[in-house]
Amino acid sequence: MADNSRPARPVLGQNQYGKAENRVVKITRDGATHHIKDLNVSVSLSGDMDEVHLSGSNASVLPTDTTKNTVYAFAKEHGIESAEQFGTHLARHFVTSQPAIHRARIRVEEYSWERIEHSGEGAHSFVRKGQETRLAQITYDGSSWEVVSGLKDLTVMNSTDSEFWGYVKDKYTTLPEAHDRILATDVSGRWRFNWTDDERRMPDWEASYEQVRKHLLQAFAETYSLSLQQTLYQMGARIIDNRDEIDEVRFSLPNKHHFLVDLAPFGLKNDTADGAVYFAADRPYGLIEATVLRDGCEAKIPADLTNL
Repeated sequence: MADNSRPARPVLGQNQYGKAENRVVKITRDGATHHIKDLNVSVSLSGDMDEVHLSGSNASVLPTDTTKNTVYAFAKEHGIESAEQFGTHLARHFVTSQPAIHRARIRVEEYSWERIEHSGEGAHSFVRKGQETRLAQITYDGSSWEVVSGLKDLTVMNSTDSEFWGYVKDKYTTLPEAHDRILATDVSGRWRFNWTDDERRMPDWEASYEQVRKHLLQAFAETYSLSLQQTLYQMGARIIDNRDEIDEVRFSLPNKHHFLVDLAPFGLKNDTADGAVYFAADRPYGLIEATVLRDGCEAKIPADLTNL
């Protein structure tokens, strides 16, 4: 018997729009001394946007070109104290100035510059730092905030004080146990603040970032590691223990393997008391990921950090 029922009408699901990767360089001149803030800002807006999808009506659409212009205008009007502060200014503006926009998400990458010391006059020469990229994501829905900060591409290494042994072995296992190995990784981390509303005092974003970075590096350096998982937990736990403004930390750590080179064919003994030669393998790599939470708090940072 034929089914004469009409097919269900498609329903519009979650949607958002905005202008991605607006490159903003703000130079602040303090006489002959200049300061740089170098950002990559992405704006994403959502709200009452059904009609633009269903009928093509743009009556509720703030053009993405306007969001781009707003980023640049705000950099001049409000300055850039920090990635997080700049993001809150933008998010609040879009949600409070446009009735159809109910939620704004601002993502910021910040690139650091170091002043070049020289014998000439003025302080306006810089070299781009290559250590890491600072990250921030600010989300605002008109009543509450969610701020997630972080970093990526922070490369660290311990040349000793790391072991890996006692693991499960099956017929496919060929990895020898290691009682003294190199431990290296590219740190990608995110941390969520417990500041959520304007009734509470906003954190000092710059000081918080520097302190979080300090604690994760010190934990990496000071942990005698039996696994990268153990080191990851110590990095997150140290942040939670020392920074009251943060409730959640998530890390994604690729294990940058270093293998002893076989020098026997050349009549050389490797791994002697005076040092050793290693092959640094870029892939494949172990990928260790985990979240560390303040007791009683809920995990909200996505497990996949690819698009955060």
